[in-house]
Amino acid sequence: MKYRKLGNTNLDVSVIGVGTWQFGGEWGKDFTQKEVDSILDKANELGINLLDTAECYGDHLSEKFIGDYLNRHNREDWIVATKFGHHFHSNFERTRHWSADEVLKQLDSSLKTLQTEYIDLYQAHSCSDEEFDNDELWTMLDKQVQAGKIRNLGISLKTNDESYQTDKASEVNAKAIQVVYNRLEREPEEAIYPSAMKQNLGVLARVPLASGYLSGKYQPGTVFDNNDVRSRHDQAETARKLKLVEEIARNEVPEGTPMAAWALAWCLKHDAVTTVIPGCKTSEQVESNAKAADLALVSMDHPQSVNK
Repeated sequence: MKYRKLGNTNLDVSVIGVGTWQFGGEWGKDFTQKEVDSILDKANELGINLLDTAECYGDHLSEKFIGDYLNRHNREDWIVATKFGHHFHSNFERTRHWSADEVLKQLDSSLKTLQTEYIDLYQAHSCSDEEFDNDELWTMLDKQVQAGKIRNLGISLKTNDESYQTDKASEVNAKAIQVVYNRLEREPEEAIYPSAMKQNLGVLARVPLASGYLSGKYQPGTVFDNNDVRSRHDQAETARKLKLVEEIARNEVPEGTPMAAWALAWCLKHDAVTTVIPGCKTSEQVESNAKAADLALVSMDHPQSVNK
């Protein structure tokens, strides 16, 4: 595994992490604790140390699975990132909660559910600029950093189309951003990444497989089940993406290289990107994802890369 310093934090994160939205039950599968244990055991075996979750991946359900695991394993082996700002009600339904008092309650709920005394990276989850511009909120969060409940603050950006929150990250003591970035969605390269690099922010690239479209498993014409979040995507846009993926597989992916590993490594070659956080449903997928760290696209000349 390769590791990179997450911006100006003291965290060395694996270049491949584990995204855990799927544990909340909105990606066509309901997980058991045994299945989650198998995934996290394999991740630990392969040197992956970053887990990214949120309070609204299920009603703290993803956090609950992770917390149960952490309670039975070495907490210090893991860098745990979670998020705030929403409350889960049912599949695909959330309410927004951004006052300082509400977020403090979310923080304490996450700590309790994760069965941990601290969160390594606590991220504002897809907030609007109006929700972001809240001095009372960031003052409260900074106090929680001083109290040791939070080790670092971050911002999980809602959109890729403007850099307002990234530009102001250092002002609110945020040391990392999370952004949608993959071979099909390259908008962060325009303004967000230059701003992040100027401030030495860590960058977590989420949806690096473009919601699974870049996994190589889906062909043009694929129809997703109604309990899969991808069934809610615009059908014409899905068809366009799957056609483009077919062309990328034919023209850009080296022969014999799994497309998913190639897609993850493609993200990691950008100097701004610290780590990618693909979701996974099995330990086999974790192993496949981890192979991206060994591909030639992940150059050891990257300014942050180290071997362990």
